[in-house]
Amino acid sequence: MLVSDFDYELPEESIAKYPPQTRGTTKLLVLKQGEITDSKYLDLAKWLKPGDLVILNDTKVMRARLFAKLPDGRSRQLVVLEAHSLNTSANERTVMYRGKLHQNDELTITDNHANESTGITVKIVEILGNGLAKIQLLDRSSQTIDELVEKYGTVPLPPYLKREAEQADIERYQTVWAKRLGSAAAPTASLNMTSEIMQSLRDKNIEIRCLTLHVGLGTFLPIRSDEVEAHQMHAEFFQIPAATLAAIQQAKSRGGRIVAVGTTVARTLEFWAKTGQAEGEDDIFIYPGFDFKVVDVLLTNFHAPKSTVLMLATAFAGRDGANRAEKVKLGWQRLKSAYDYAIKNDYKLLSYGDSMLIC
Repeated sequence: MLVSDFDYELPEESIAKYPPQTRGTTKLLVLKQGEITDSKYLDLAKWLKPGDLVILNDTKVMRARLFAKLPDGRSRQLVVLEAHSLNTSANERTVMYRGKLHQNDELTITDNHANESTGITVKIVEILGNGLAKIQLLDRSSQTIDELVEKYGTVPLPPYLKREAEQADIERYQTVWAKRLGSAAAPTASLNMTSEIMQSLRDKNIEIRCLTLHVGLGTFLPIRSDEVEAHQMHAEFFQIPAATLAAIQQAKSRGGRIVAVGTTVARTLEFWAKTGQAEGEDDIFIYPGFDFKVVDVLLTNFHAPKSTVLMLATAFAGRDGANRAEKVKLGWQRLKSAYDYAIKNDYKLLSYGDSMLIC
C-alpha cells in the first residue's frame, strides 16, 4: 500500500483553530458500516448500549514546549517528548528541536511568561537525528525536567494550528480526567468529553475505565516512507491497570462492546491483545487490513492526510471485510466518503474539531 493512497484535500477553513467555546458541544459524525448520521458529542450515550465498556486514556499533557537560548543569544525551541515509564529519569529526556544544535551545546531556558532568563541550563548530550536530541538538566537543585516544563513551558499545540498557545489552551488541550503526567500531545478524541457526558454513560449502565499511553512520536510523527508497510512506529509507554483488564473480560462475557475513546486507546488495547503485555513500550502500527481483537467501537477525531492515525481509523472502518483486500477497500471507501461529507457539511477537523463514532 502507498501512503499517497490515504490522502485527501483538507481546506484550511475546515481546521478547528480553537476549541469550541463550551467543551462537549461539538458535532459527532456516526459511521456505521458505511452509513453516515449527523449527531452531537453530547448525545454519545444514545449510540452506545447498556453493558458496553468505554475506555479512556488518563495521560496528562506536559507544557512541553520550552524556549531557550544558546550562549551567543540565538533562540531555540525544544519540545520535551513523552515519558517512557512512570519513573522516567528526572534529569534527562528526549526533545524535538528547531534550528541547529550540536552535541555539548548548553542552552539557558527562558521564562516565556516573563520573557526573561531563568538561569536554568540544559546540555545537549546526544544528537539523535531527524530533529531529535537528548538533553540533560545541569541544575541539580530541586528542579526536575517535569517541574521545569510545568513552570516555564507552554502548551505544545500542533504546528498546523499556526498560532501560539494561549491561556485557554492550558485547560482545553487537556482532558478533564488527566492524571499521569507524561504526554507531548493530547489524546484529542477525549478533549470534548465532559463529566456530564460521562455521567450520562453511567446512567445508561455503561462502564468507564482508564489506561495510560503517553502520547508522542508514535502518534504524531509523519510517515517518511512511500510504502505504508515500511513505516516503523516509535514506541510509546503504556500501562493497563488490572481493573481495566478485568472489566474488558467481564464486558466481553456479557456481550458488551469495548469502546475505545481515541486511537491511542485502540492501539494500546490491540497491542495488549497481540503481546499479552499490560505495561511497556507500544509500537504497534495499525493500518488497513488489520484484524481487531478487542475494540468494537471507536470514538475518534478527524485526522490529517497520510497520517498513521488516519490509517488506523481507515482500518477500523473496514474491519468487517471478508478478507484483507476487502478490508482495505471498504475501509478507505467508507472513511473517505465520511471525510468528504464532513468537509462539505462544515464539520471542523483535527485536534480541536468535531469527532467521529465508528461502530
